[in-house]
Parts: sequence; C-alpha cells; structure tokens
Amino acid sequence: MRGTLVRVALAVTTMVALAFLIPLGLVVREIARDRAFSDAERQAAALQPALVITTDRSALERALASVPAGADGRMAVHLPDGGVLGAPRAAPNALQKARDRAQAFRVHTKGGWSLLQPVALEHGRVTVIEVFVPEGDTSRGVGTAWLVLTGVAVLLVSGSLVVADRLGARVVRSAKSLAGAAGTLGGGDLTVRITPEGPTELRDAAAAFNSMADRVEKLMTAERELAADLSHRLRTPLTALRLNAASLGDSSVADQTRDAVAQLEREVDRLILAARRQTTVAEPVGSDIAEVVRDRIAFWSALAEDEDRDWRLDGAEEARGPVRVPVPRAELAAAVDAMLGNVFRHTAEGTPFAVTLHVGGPAAGDTVILLVADGGPGISDPEAALRRGHGDGGEGSTGLGLDIVRRVAESSGGEVRLERSVLGGAQVSVRFGAGNAPVSRRGRRARKGRRTADAR
Repeated sequence: MRGTLVRVALAVTTMVALAFLIPLGLVVREIARDRAFSDAERQAAALQPALVITTDRSALERALASVPAGADGRMAVHLPDGGVLGAPRAAPNALQKARDRAQAFRVHTKGGWSLLQPVALEHGRVTVIEVFVPEGDTSRGVGTAWLVLTGVAVLLVSGSLVVADRLGARVVRSAKSLAGAAGTLGGGDLTVRITPEGPTELRDAAAAFNSMADRVEKLMTAERELAADLSHRLRTPLTALRLNAASLGDSSVADQTRDAVAQLEREVDRLILAARRQTTVAEPVGSDIAEVVRDRIAFWSALAEDEDRDWRLDGAEEARGPVRVPVPRAELAAAVDAMLGNVFRHTAEGTPFAVTLHVGGPAAGDTVILLVADGGPGISDPEAALRRGHGDGGEGSTGLGLDIVRRVAESSGGEVRLERSVLGGAQVSVRFGAGNAPVSRRGRRARKGRRTADAR
C-alpha cells in the first residue's frame, strides 16, 4: 500500500509538473527570441534618422559605428545605388523582396537570422538596414530558465513523494497493527487490543476489532465457566459409580468397569483444567497412535466378545517403534473411542469390524491413516454425519462422535472421509497431518477372532 501511494503520487505530480512546465519552457524560449529581435529592431530604428538626413558614406559609417550592432560587425546598410556599408549577410533576392514589400521581415542566414528593415527616401529610393541576430541571442537565458524550471519540478515531485510516503507509512502502520492484533487474537491471546489510529476507516475498523475481541473474550469466558460447571456436576454421579464399581468384587468385568470409571474421572478432571485455563495457546504435542489404538482395542474387545463380534486389527502391532501424530493422547483416544463406539452403537450384535493403521514412508510424506470399517448397514448421509450435532444416533447419542473425529483430524492438518467398507458397511477413514511417523512393515499380520486384553 505504501509503495502504491508513492507511485500514484509520483505519476500524478509528474503529469501536473509536465503539463505546466513544458508550455512554460516554450514560452520562455519565445520570449528570449522576441527580445533578441526587438533589440535588433531598436538598433535599426536608431540608424533611420541618419539615412533620412544624409547619404554621405563617411557620415553613415560614423552613424553605423555608433550603434552597438554596427560596432560589433552585425549591421549593414544597403544603399539605393547598390553600395553596402558594414557586414552584409542576406542574399540579394531577400534584399529585393524587402525593397518591394516595403516592410521589415526576417530571413534565416548562416549562424543566425537577419532582420531586414527598409527605409523609404526621397524620390522613391529605398535603403535597407540589415541587422544580424546570432542564433545564441535568440536562446540566451533559455537554458538557465529551463534548469530552474526543472529544479522546481524535481522539488515538487520529491516533496509529493515524501508527503505520500509519510501518509502511506501512517496508513500501513495502522493496517499492520490491525493485522498483527488479528493474528494474535487468532493465535489464542484474547487480551490483545489496539489503539485506533490512522484514517477514519482504519480507526473505525480498530474500534470494531476491539469490540469483537471484548465479545469473544466474554463468550470464551462464559463457555469455559459453563464447561467447568457442567464437568464439576459430573463428579457426584461419578462418585456413585466408583462406589458401586468397588462393590462388584473381583472379576475381569469388574476390573474393566473400575478402569472405565477411573478413566472417566480423569477425562472430567482434564475438562475442568482445560476450561479453567486462561490461555488457549496450544503447545506442540504428539502421541503414539499405534499404542493408543492397541490400548483402545483392548478396552473394546471385551464388549466385542460379549456381543459375539469378530474383529481384526492390522498395522498397529506391526509398527517398528512409535507412530507419532501431532495430536494429544487424550484427544486421540477420544477420537478412536468415538469411531469404535459408533460401530457398537449403530450396528447389530454380531456385526464384524476391522481397524487398520496405514503408515506411509518418506516418499508418501509420512502419512498416517486410520481406518475403522464394519459390516453394518452403512451411513446414508455422510455429509450430515460429519456436521456437528447432526448425526442420527438415536437414543443416547449426541451426534457429536464423528464431529470429534473430524476436529481431531483437522487439528493435525488432516481430514475425515466416510466410505463403503469391504465388509459391506461404513468405513471411517482418518488421515492425520505430518508427524514423525516411522516406516512400518509392508506385511500385515492380521489377528482375527475374539480377543481380550489379557491375550495381548
């Protein structure tokens, strides 16, 4: 913007300067030319009285020498009898034309111009006075005047550029301040405000930005308080669940129930801490998706066994080392639980499902893809299923499961797709953004059947 304003000022001022200075320079040249010929006419007129009084050569030579042009050898007198006094330069035909026309005129001669001034004497005789005007006299002072005019033009253009640059700097400074504040607000700092400055439009924009920031801060504060309050209210039923789970005795189902209650308590605590946190600036975190998938499959495998579901896990157990994705472990586990929970919630008992983890090498950009497929009826409207709160989950469903998965994938720079699986039902494909993912073995060792956490 600053450069644009300077260029516009340069173009406009230059055109204005040229529009005035070019005609003015031409006028100066014409004035110098007219001044030189006017001086020649005055010197010719000074010699006319002597020609009227006498035609004596001696007297005329003295009169010619008394005129500055005659003394400089730039003046001549063409007598009626054909005699010439001084230094003639005009051609004979020009002299005859002056006698015939009986009026003064100019002719171009070598090195300048000759002014021919006819003088009528008695008995119809005509004497022609010739005054030579050198070429330099017709442009004397023109170069200096043009230099002065050029200097004035340069000063005007330079001054306009300085003023435009200062105005542009003021506008750009205000715009940069507004852009920087917007970026800071987008990064999570809700306390950022700017001082309105610059043109009226930018001051209005700054005031609107401050009002928006105030509104966003109030909304975020209210949302945090609401989330914290709702999370805190869950502590009472969680306490009752933990007490009931403690009375279940010793069995694998009781242990899994107590583990689930403990995990639920940890998630509630994490929600309260996140809601109470005053800053939303996220620090770079990551987790091992292979370990998270194995852990959540271990949890859901018990329910799969109870519902007589066949399941398969590919890729997660064959990975050499951690498969890192830029997502916190808690959020990644919530996404995996949402995908597996949808299988159990929306398909009939006995419906098989499969979980596959694809890890691409450096040639594929270290791509990490998690697939959850089932043999159920599929998803009739994939777009609606991915919109927040639009899922048709039925009783006990908030419709937020796939939205949680989408949000987690997009937070890493990835995406979610809903497709038809090879098992005949729905397939949720989650591609995560760039992470330090190692190369996994090409061959996948499938483990099929009913498995429990102890079996792994």
